[in-house]
Amino acid sequence: MIRTTTTALALALMAGAAGAEPAQQCSEHDAMARHLAENWGESRKSVALDAASSMVELYASEETGTWTLTVTSPGGPTCMIASGHAFEMTQDELPVLDEGA
Repeated sequence: MIRTTTTALALALMAGAAGAEPAQQCSEHDAMARHLAENWGESRKSVALDAASSMVELYASEETGTWTLTVTSPGGPTCMIASGHAFEMTQDELPVLDEGA
């Protein structure tokens, strides 16, 4: 499960860094989660803390393929930082790095 959510989060972060149009919408955390569920059918798929102790969450709909990446600063609002389509949950195994032993 950890590998799956890590992979999904990494893919979302790369997509956001690669030029996806960031949605500059912020609101209270519960209101944001409700908005994403009601309007896009998205639910939280992963959660992590970044270096600044901000909470980074990936919401997605496996039915429609939409996804949204949010960041919540400690004590602050939740803001959408990237969104897109073609979300797919994966369960990739780690590659074998030691071929000798």
